[in-house]
Amino acid sequence: MMPLCPICRKSPASPDFRPFCSRRCADVDLQGWLSGRYAIAAQEEDEPEADPLDHGGDDTA
Repeated sequence: MMPLCPICRKSPASPDFRPFCSRRCADVDLQGWLSGRYAIAAQEEDEPEADPLDHGGDDTA
């Protein structure tokens, strides 16, 4: 059994638009991302990580 379309909850009709059932549902999802309605949560770091190859010295030999 194929999963349901995440937009309209119908069974996907064509493998061309999977996981969506149609181009319309795929476009609705894309518009959600482009408009900022969807977002992936991220946690910002307080300090950038130190470069493990940087020894803090002068690179001249």
